[in-house]
Amino acid sequence: MRHEDIWRAIDALAAEHGLSASGLARRAGLDATAFNPSKRTGADGRARWPSTESVAKVLHATGTGMEAFASLVTGAPVLPRNRAISARRIPLIGLAQAGGEGYFDDGGYPVGGGWDEISVPDVPDPNAYALEISGESMEPVFRDGDVVIVSPGAPVRRGDRVVVRTRAGEVMAKQLLRQSARRVELASLNPAHPNYSFDLAELAWMHRIVWASQ
Repeated sequence: MRHEDIWRAIDALAAEHGLSASGLARRAGLDATAFNPSKRTGADGRARWPSTESVAKVLHATGTGMEAFASLVTGAPVLPRNRAISARRIPLIGLAQAGGEGYFDDGGYPVGGGWDEISVPDVPDPNAYALEISGESMEPVFRDGDVVIVSPGAPVRRGDRVVVRTRAGEVMAKQLLRQSARRVELASLNPAHPNYSFDLAELAWMHRIVWASQ
């Protein structure tokens, strides 16, 4: 367990709940600056770790179990308890490639023979596929090189992480902020990157991310 892994887990937990590090600290009843980057290293350059009390307050405030937090620390995906883990091979493509022709049909389902394949825990959607994340717009939850599993058949709700393809061929992984009868608003979890808003007619499809391997 490394110093940077603990802080990355706290940042990821904040992002999971739509908060900044300061917002997470405030929700937990801590000083708003408790998790600021400047507090993570002492004046002498030595690493400063969050206290067990601070972590416990954060977990209580967000309703997060220790097992889930440990998964954020290690980067391992969290699978539901008592679920049998069976392997399955599904298609894999890079996010940047996904805008090209020949990988999806008109309904957004994976087609063609140009895909690589990977083995993953089974998901119920027979049309599930995997995308390799590129870029930093979804940090700290999804980082460059992470693989996400996408389910075209899964219902999409506000707050879900999704993969969207526009009719212009652009493909992006974002968080669904809201969807009306005419428009879709998408968020980048990294505040350094912009949010997006599209007319529904501009989108070819939107699929829910159901699993991530980090």
